[in-house]
Amino acid sequence: EQPHTCAKCGKSFSRSSALIVHQRIHTSERPYKCSQCGKSFRRSSALIVHQRIHTGKRPCECSDCGKSFNWNSELVVHQRIHTGERPCKCSQCGKSFRRSSALVRH
Repeated sequence: EQPHTCAKCGKSFSRSSALIVHQRIHTSERPYKCSQCGKSFRRSSALIVHQRIHTGKRPCECSDCGKSFNWNSELVVHQRIHTGERPCKCSQCGKSFRRSSALVRH
């Protein structure tokens, strides 16, 4: 059930907090401002991620080699180096790749 509906576009949400964040798209409200550079965000989580640019913090660390990344998705792709996993397979020739972007280029 999604009882919280946006009056502007009709999109519905299960949580009122999600509706509030969504409504900022229509109002252009960006209440979370970076104290370092002044860039503003609709979500506090986006500000936290942005601040890594200034701090250099990379919270996602590979347990095999210690290399760290800003995003867990980057870590997952990196770990394929250690596991040998190549999940992106060409349907034409059968060659496999670690990244979907490499498959597209192929």
